[in-house]
Amino acid sequence: MTKVTRRQFLQHSKQLGIGASVGATLLTHPGRAKAVSPNEKPVLGIVGIRGRGHLLAMGFALRGDCEIAYMADVDSRVFETSASKGYMRFTPPDLGALPRPEGVARAQGRAPKCVSDFRRVLDDKSVDAIVTGTPDHWHALVTVWSCQAGKDVYVEKPASQNPWEGRKMVEAARKYERVVQLGTQSRSAPYMKKAKEYIENGELGDIHMCRVYNQKIWGNRPAVDDGDPPEGLDWNMWNGPAPEARYNFNYWEHWNHFWRYSGGDSINDSIHQYDLARWLCNVRHPKSVYSTGGRWAEEGVFDTPDTQMAVYDFDKLVMTFEMTLFTPYMLLADQELRDGDIFPHWPQNASRIELYGTKGLMIVGRHGMGWQVFGRPHQRKPVVVAQEYGRWSDEPHRDDFLDAVRNRRRSNADIEEGHLSTLLPQYANISYRLGGEKLVVDPKTERFTNSEAGNALLRREEYRKPWVISDPV
Repeated sequence: MTKVTRRQFLQHSKQLGIGASVGATLLTHPGRAKAVSPNEKPVLGIVGIRGRGHLLAMGFALRGDCEIAYMADVDSRVFETSASKGYMRFTPPDLGALPRPEGVARAQGRAPKCVSDFRRVLDDKSVDAIVTGTPDHWHALVTVWSCQAGKDVYVEKPASQNPWEGRKMVEAARKYERVVQLGTQSRSAPYMKKAKEYIENGELGDIHMCRVYNQKIWGNRPAVDDGDPPEGLDWNMWNGPAPEARYNFNYWEHWNHFWRYSGGDSINDSIHQYDLARWLCNVRHPKSVYSTGGRWAEEGVFDTPDTQMAVYDFDKLVMTFEMTLFTPYMLLADQELRDGDIFPHWPQNASRIELYGTKGLMIVGRHGMGWQVFGRPHQRKPVVVAQEYGRWSDEPHRDDFLDAVRNRRRSNADIEEGHLSTLLPQYANISYRLGGEKLVVDPKTERFTNSEAGNALLRREEYRKPWVISDPV
């Protein structure tokens, strides 16, 4: 993929008139934090190194302006391959074909320490920040405990497994004055900042309708018997705060389709589109949420839907979400499109956002797909009135995180923004689980004013010790 250097990113940002610290807020008492001077290399610990976690580790290791001191994972089988040989377990379909990466040790010139319990990393005062690519049900625990240990945090999306955890993450970031960035990379993309600027300048008019899509192919899985975990896997710790359960291969490999660990593709992947939609529309909490759907396309053990629609009411704005996981004719963008000046075929783009303004229609693609604004067609042909090609935004997002760590400011994708975006699919899933009940939201408490059954689903009923977030944090 094309690498965007920090200098290129800053130059592009200056051209947009927004700078590297767009939306930045200085942390009020930086003296309480361990200082990292602009000339120092922040020391990082990577938590969760399978899949996305490995890509995060490689992305930071190849930079040269930070150092990975630790790699932590409950599955000790991956230590040698991830830390030294650079083995990648799979290539996520959303990334297209990637070259086999070098190992972290070769990338940075020294091997990181590999530990099975990430709390050992938190105990090391030389570590400045934690980068976590764990499954969703561990995001809040890693973040809160890291903040309490004086570490800044890069945490992958979505923010949390449930709304209560997300708010605790925000409270921890503020109380301990930590930089906490969510892995919603498009917020750091120059092309998305141009889209935001276009809307804020009034070019699209007033937006009264926003449609968010997540349409792809992701089949169900047949049931398999519980059993013993593979040697080297600490299943009890992997299961963490979730209800007690024996090892099951489906839980291990497909956790994102079970309520106990995540919330299905509507939250684990669609959060990217949700976050962009909320950011571009400049809204916070919805007034009400309604969601319906089902798991209809294929029988199996997953308990999250493969077909879902949600409707959100904001002031003078309706936002909808539509998901289908049985649609192979809907296409995610490949890397050639992201690296080239190419736009997707929007009607069959799997993860687009449509913003209907009084002056035009903007269609936006995440992760480097670009955006176009359409006016009234002329002689049955589309009229494009504005557009911007995209590029992959991982590197600018890492730039932003490390700059925030050094300068003690909030990042482009601050955890509060990430929490507010994650609330949208979480609220929709609660409505769906209650049979499509319309939920009215109190923005001050983030609870529902009309549903105690809904409020009961805002957090886990119980957390297994010792995997517990203190309240207050």
